[in-house]
Amino acid sequence: MSNILGIRGYDYVEFYVGSAKMVAFWYAKVLGMEITGYVGPETGTRDRTSFYLKKNNLKIVITSAVQPSCYEVLNFVNLHGDGVKRWAIEVDDVEGAFKYATQHGAVMVRRPEALEDKHGYVLEAAIRLYDDTELVYVNRDHFNHIFKPGFCEPRQDINIESEDTGILGIDHIVGNVRENEMNLWANYFNKAMSFETFVDFKPGDIGTKYSALLSKVVRSSDSVIKNPINEPYAAEKKSQIEEYIEQYHGSGVQHIALQTRDIIKTVAALRKNGLEFLSVPDTYYDMLRNRKDVQIRENMDDLQRLKILCDKESTGYLLQLFTKPIGDRPTFFFEFIQREGAEGFGKGNFQALFESIELDQKLRGNLDKKPEEILPPC
Repeated sequence: MSNILGIRGYDYVEFYVGSAKMVAFWYAKVLGMEITGYVGPETGTRDRTSFYLKKNNLKIVITSAVQPSCYEVLNFVNLHGDGVKRWAIEVDDVEGAFKYATQHGAVMVRRPEALEDKHGYVLEAAIRLYDDTELVYVNRDHFNHIFKPGFCEPRQDINIESEDTGILGIDHIVGNVRENEMNLWANYFNKAMSFETFVDFKPGDIGTKYSALLSKVVRSSDSVIKNPINEPYAAEKKSQIEEYIEQYHGSGVQHIALQTRDIIKTVAALRKNGLEFLSVPDTYYDMLRNRKDVQIRENMDDLQRLKILCDKESTGYLLQLFTKPIGDRPTFFFEFIQREGAEGFGKGNFQALFESIELDQKLRGNLDKKPEEILPPC
């Protein structure tokens, strides 16, 4: 299938956080990433600091304010907590992709510009996505240094021991939006990015009797970019999407799915590094063993020990597991996924996943809609 915008794939994700140094060290220790770049007061940037981390094709930037004048970062973190400010896709032609997007309804954030230093230049432009999120077009064909101009080698003495997690790169990025916004944003992607709707989960497809959601998955024509969009749907209790929007104070990126070729080794390493995952009951694996349509290479006992989920599709199967929220607010989390021919998103696991999420929501006092039903403090 053609890709008229010359999209090559995911590039980087930038988080705005309260303390970039502390969060960057967490990513290095827990996800096994390497801190390879830095910008901050020591490099001439007075109001903020950023750490650039890399693991195979996964690129993450962690940014925080160091001065009260850095309103952009401070206002974001004050409202949303730690979260994704922007995610980038690499394209052949930044100006061409940006022009197409804005001519087809995209809201402009930054016009194409060249960021330049002695090592060359990087081209970037950005459009609006959700509330305070940006989608960045980037091309670094003419740059041969650390990340982009302004970044240098880390100035800190960094020696972090971590298990190798085997993370490869980004599989998909999920957005949570308000009720009746899902179609708006799906159409936004399809028009401005020349995407197509790949999956459409309708009422009753995703949820339990307590909480539910609607979801559409849009993708580039060659599937190098996949972007599910979720919105709440009426149920007896407060859905995970409602909780996210309430706690995040708006719409934004809910989670990022990271690829691995061996999820058993990946999850074992991540658990050893201290990452918390959602719980899965043993009864899930009893049912999985009884399913004759699921023929997998992995050992079922290993999946049960590590609480990894499995879903079968007509084209193959996938293995996945979701973390608990990684910050103080119950908002952003990670998913880890191994695809064996499957192109979907684990529909067969939604029941077990939602029940696990609802248990954590109840512990936080955020499952019930009525304030008087919230659990008392310790």
